[in-house]
Amino acid sequence: MRLGRPHLETNVDKKTSERSRTITWEDPSASASAIRKFSGLEFLRKIRDGEIANPPIAQTLDFRLTRVEPGEATFECDAAEFHYNPAGGVHGGMLATLLDSAMTCAVQTQLPAGTGTTTLEFKINFVRPMTVATGHLICTAKVIHFGSRIATAEGKIADGTGKVYAHGTTTCIILAP
Repeated sequence: MRLGRPHLETNVDKKTSERSRTITWEDPSASASAIRKFSGLEFLRKIRDGEIANPPIAQTLDFRLTRVEPGEATFECDAAEFHYNPAGGVHGGMLATLLDSAMTCAVQTQLPAGTGTTTLEFKINFVRPMTVATGHLICTAKVIHFGSRIATAEGKIADGTGKVYAHGTTTCIILAP
């Protein structure tokens, strides 16, 4: 069964300029149990291919896993108005979530079935502001070090021309079964 893209609807009230979004996601307990059955690489490929539902955070911020290889993960999204902070730019928390997801998934690709990982810490550098005009975003990450208990990865967010908007590093702990 292929799940396809979730329902995500944005509405604009022309009279008041109010916007609204409707987000639909699948029960996350199904993917939580599936992560124990597959290697990290297999699990993430099943998400990418629509065989396992995207996690709710990906639905909420409207990003998707588009590429996954051993030690690497790529997410993509479009800078959107619903990502904005009060100053009228894409909120740094959205970029942090995107980078954290990509870097942690890069580590996840190295894990055998039944083993998990979680972020211990991460650092992000925001190098230029981002708005809706920035357009399509590509967040790439790759593993730098993979040990028995600790792994590190690096990532960057760039637009379609390769211009970097943020980059970072993470340290993840390996959670043995």
